[in-house]
Amino acid sequence: MDGHRQLLEMTDAGKASALVSHLQVTRAILSDALDLPPNKIAQLKVGTASITCIDYCTLGGKPQVHFQSWKPEIGLPESYDGAN
Repeated sequence: MDGHRQLLEMTDAGKASALVSHLQVTRAILSDALDLPPNKIAQLKVGTASITCIDYCTLGGKPQVHFQSWKPEIGLPESYDGAN
């Protein structure tokens, strides 16, 4: 989570950053944004190669999850990784 926090600190207010990660890291960041306890992290559905969007307020407000596990329709078959 240190890298995630460092990225937030480096991102200017009103600007966006992208963080590319693996499933469990995405779940950890998402659970933090949703204020979920650690024992609920495995219940979060995060698809392989999906996109999750979280907005962080620069004034210390609560993070807002705009969407999670979104995958654009590009005609490829759905992936199955066994974790979801």
